[in-house]
Amino acid sequence: MIDDLFLIEKYAYRKSPVHTLDARVKIVVAFAAIIAIVAVPYSTMVYTVGAIFFIFCAVLWGLSGLSPVIYAQRLAMILPFGMFLIVFQIFFRNRYYETFTTIATLPFGIEIYAESVEFASILLVKFLVSVSFIILLSSTTKTQDLLEGAGRLGLPAEFTLVLGMMLRYLYVFGYMIRKMRQSLETRCFDPFDRSLPYRYRLEKLAYAVGTLFIRSYEQGERTYLAMLCRGYGRESHLYISKKPLMPRDWVFLSAGLLLAVATPVLVWTGIVSPG
Repeated sequence: MIDDLFLIEKYAYRKSPVHTLDARVKIVVAFAAIIAIVAVPYSTMVYTVGAIFFIFCAVLWGLSGLSPVIYAQRLAMILPFGMFLIVFQIFFRNRYYETFTTIATLPFGIEIYAESVEFASILLVKFLVSVSFIILLSSTTKTQDLLEGAGRLGLPAEFTLVLGMMLRYLYVFGYMIRKMRQSLETRCFDPFDRSLPYRYRLEKLAYAVGTLFIRSYEQGERTYLAMLCRGYGRESHLYISKKPLMPRDWVFLSAGLLLAVATPVLVWTGIVSPG
């Protein structure tokens, strides 16, 4: 897990038509698609809108030159969190339906409703589309570019400064954790080794976590003192230079926003058939 932290931006440094787009454009298009799919009413029209958005995301993923395996791996890391909430919807009645049809009865009087299954599938479509655009954005844009792009879009300077510091020293703490883990491994300590007493393993892990907190505090204090020596104060902000959008950025932004806005409207008005 810690080793994966150092490779989190591995694919963002590649070159492709999607990678080279301005971060502001990708942020706006991604969030426009997410807002659009979330704003679609809870009805079967979500399937059509979600399919169009997913095809759009898949085309962009193909243009990025990234393997579908990368998308599947990152989706698999996020999917359990959303599926836990989505699956439980099939056991409850929700306010979007007036009548409910029981399709299965489980022990302890638990019933599964057809309308609740449909509602859960609608939530799944919304979740998959939203997460897919987030994965696309994070896989094709460097973290620093995302931060600067958000700042150019109007994110308050206080947020950009805090986020910038967090991203900068996240890898420092990851390096500390890796050194501690390697140190324990050289001493033949394995927290999953059942031959060792459970209390002994728990004590060693507690010492390691406590040491990490102490080192983090010391590193934060050293960093803060170094910043004060370099003139850091209440009015200090992360410097973000101005950067005009290129013509291709404007073209992609216009096309992306048009798709995000027009698709739900066309499906809702019936011009594009949900069937």
